[in-house]
Amino acid sequence: MADPFLSINGLNVYYGQSHALQGVDLTLDHGVLSVVGRNGMGKTTLCKAIMGLQPVSGGSISFAGQSLVGMASSEIARLGIGYVPQGRRLWPSLTVDEHLKLVAVRGGAWTPERIYSTFPRLAERRGNGGGQLSGGEQQMLAIGRALLLNPRLLVMDEPTEGLAPVIVQQVEDMLIQLGQEGDVHVLVIEQNIGVACAISEQVAIMVNGQIDRIMDADALSSDRDLQQALLGVGRHAHDESPDIRDIQAAPVETETGRDALVRIYVSNPKTPTRWSKPTPIRQVEGAARTLTAVESTHKNQPLAPMQAMRIGRADTVYIAGTLDTKGPELRFLRDILKGEGLRTAMIDLSTSGKPSSAEIPPHEIAAYHPRGTTGVFTGDRGTAVAGMTEAFERWMRQQGDVAGVIAAGGSGGTALVAPAFRALPVGVPKVIISTVASGNTEQYVGPADILMLHSVADVQGINSITREVLRNGAGALAGMVKVRRAERATPDDKPAIGLTMFGVTTPCIQQVVAPLEADYDCLVFHATGTGGRAMEKLLDDDFIIGVIDLTTTEICDMIAGGFFAANEDRFGASIRSGKPYIGSCGALDMVNFFAPETVPEKYRGRLLYEHNPHITLMRTTPEENAQMGRWIGNRLNEMTGPVRFFLPEGGVSLLDAPDMPFWDPAANAALFRALEETVRQTSNRQLIRTPHNINDPEFAQTVVQTFRSLHGSPARKAVGA
Repeated sequence: MADPFLSINGLNVYYGQSHALQGVDLTLDHGVLSVVGRNGMGKTTLCKAIMGLQPVSGGSISFAGQSLVGMASSEIARLGIGYVPQGRRLWPSLTVDEHLKLVAVRGGAWTPERIYSTFPRLAERRGNGGGQLSGGEQQMLAIGRALLLNPRLLVMDEPTEGLAPVIVQQVEDMLIQLGQEGDVHVLVIEQNIGVACAISEQVAIMVNGQIDRIMDADALSSDRDLQQALLGVGRHAHDESPDIRDIQAAPVETETGRDALVRIYVSNPKTPTRWSKPTPIRQVEGAARTLTAVESTHKNQPLAPMQAMRIGRADTVYIAGTLDTKGPELRFLRDILKGEGLRTAMIDLSTSGKPSSAEIPPHEIAAYHPRGTTGVFTGDRGTAVAGMTEAFERWMRQQGDVAGVIAAGGSGGTALVAPAFRALPVGVPKVIISTVASGNTEQYVGPADILMLHSVADVQGINSITREVLRNGAGALAGMVKVRRAERATPDDKPAIGLTMFGVTTPCIQQVVAPLEADYDCLVFHATGTGGRAMEKLLDDDFIIGVIDLTTTEICDMIAGGFFAANEDRFGASIRSGKPYIGSCGALDMVNFFAPETVPEKYRGRLLYEHNPHITLMRTTPEENAQMGRWIGNRLNEMTGPVRFFLPEGGVSLLDAPDMPFWDPAANAALFRALEETVRQTSNRQLIRTPHNINDPEFAQTVVQTFRSLHGSPARKAVGA
C-alpha cells in the first residue's frame, strides 16, 4: 500500500519544561482531516512541528514516506506542503496581486486567476496592500497564497477564526471542494465545530497535548454532551432552553432489565490543565450519566432520497415563522391544514428567547448554526435574524419528511424562510404568504418553485382580509400535497437532462432535443440568469442526470454588467456532482440590456443591436471574450467528471455568422485562445473545436453523439417503494 500523505507517530514537543505534545499519533491518508480542541491543547504546536517551525523532542513526522523531522521549513515547503498560519502573516507593503504573483508556480492547477474566481472579493481588492484588508480578506489572501504553491498537502491553522459568517461559509465550501477534488489533501486545525464536521468525515480531538480520540464527524456534530465534555462547546451558559433529553430521559426498568440504556461519559470530570494526568477509568465510569433514548416529536433524519420527496412519499407539512409575532396567523394556517387531514408541525424561528410551544422550538433550529446557538441568540436583532436564517436553511437540508412548507409574514419574515424553502427539491410544495409578493420577488424565489401569495393587508392578526388570504394559501398547499400523493411516478418515466437555450441558439437546441426526446425528458432552460440557476439546482437535487449546457451567455452579463447575469456559482452543480458535463460558447457574443435607454453610458459607443423593443444586445469585445474564457476555463478545471466543451468556429449565435451584425472572428479567437490556455486538457476534460456555427445541423449531431457516448443507454428513473 502507498504511504499515507501525513503520518505522525509518538510526537513529543516541549516548551522549556512544559510538555506541549505528549505522544501524538495521527494519520492522514487522503482528503480532509479536522483537528479540534480547546485553546492551549497543542493544536498550533502540532502545525509548527509539521512545518519545521518548532523543534521536535521525540517521535516521527513523515510526508508520503519521507521524514520531515530536522528539515528546514523551506525544504518542507518545497516537498509540497503549504501552510496557512494562524494570524495570516501578510506583508503590509505588498498588494494582493503582488502577494499572489510572488509565490505563483507556473503551470500549476492553482493560478492567481483561479484564486480570484474562488474569492471574488480579492479580485476587487487586488491593488490594495496587505495592511489595507479586512480580517476576512487577509484570511482569503493567506489561503490563496498557500494554494498557489500547488501543494499536495495543505496545513491550515484556524482558517475561520474571527471571520464573518458569509466568509466562513466561503472557506467551508472551498475546503469541501478540495476534499472532493482529491488533488490537495488538507489538515485543518479548527475551533468552529460546525465547519470542522462539515468539511471532514473524521475529526480528531486534542486534549492535553494528545489525540484523545478520532470519531465520525456526524456523531460529534450531533452530540452536544460530548462537545461540552471534550471541547467546552455545545450548550452555553446563556442558553437557558431546557434539553429535551434531560427532561424526558430516565432509566426504564423491564422484566429483562433496563431498556435502551445510554451511558454518557465525561472523560474529564474535573477541568483539565496542560499538566493534568489522565483520569482513571474507574472515576470516568463512576461519573457517567445513564439516559434512555427518547423518540423525537418530529423526524430529524438524514436527507431522504430526493426521489421520495419528488413523488410525494414524505408525510409532514411544516408551518414556519416567528411565533412570538405571527402566532395567531401561523396557528390559523395549521388548523386549516389539520382540517384537511394532513400531519403538521410548527417551526418557531423566533429570536426573542421567549418560551415556545412549537413542535420544533427556536433553540433546536439554532443548534444547526455553524457556531451552535451562540451564532443565533446574540442579543442583537440583526445578527440574530441572520443567524437564524442560516441555521434554518441548514436544518431544512437535513430533513427527509417534508411533504410541503408554508410561511406567512412581512419582508423580514419572507427573507428569513426563503433560503430554507429554496433548499428543498423542485416539486415539494412551497407557499409564502407575504406583504412583498406583489413586487420583484426574484431575491426570494430565485431558481426554486416557490408560490408567493400577496397578503393584501399586513400579516398582523386575523381579520376579514387576512382570513381569506391565509385560507387560500393553506388550501393551495393542501391541494398540492394531496395531488402529489395521488400521482405516483410510473416505471417508464424517462431520465431527465437539462439544456440551456437563448433565442439566438434555439435552432441548435431544437436539433439536439429531436433525436434525444424519445429516450430522455429534455428540460430546456432560458439562459436569463435565473434559468441557469434553476437547471443547476435540479442537478444539485439529483433530479437530472446531466446537462447539455450549450448557451453560457449568462457569463457575459456577469462579466460586463448585463441584466441576465449568472452568479459566481455558475457551473458549481457540475463541479459538485461529478456527472458528465457538455457545454459550449452559445451567445457569448452578447451582453443583454433592456430598452436602449437602459444601456450604461460607458457602453453607448459600442456595437448595439435592438433584438426587440424591450431587449438591446451589445457585442462583446476580444478583451471581454478573453476574460470570459479564463473564467469558464477555471471552472471547467474544477470539474471531476467527464467534460466536453465545444468551440464553434463558425459562430456562437444566429447573430455571429458571416454577414450578420455580430460576426467578429477576432473576438471569438480571443475567447477560444483563452479557453485553450486555461483549461488543463486530459482524456477526461476536452475542448473540441468544430468548423460549424453553433446552429448548424452538423454541430448538433456532434453534440448528440458525444452525449450518447458519455451517458450510454438511457436508464429509467427508479420508482420509490
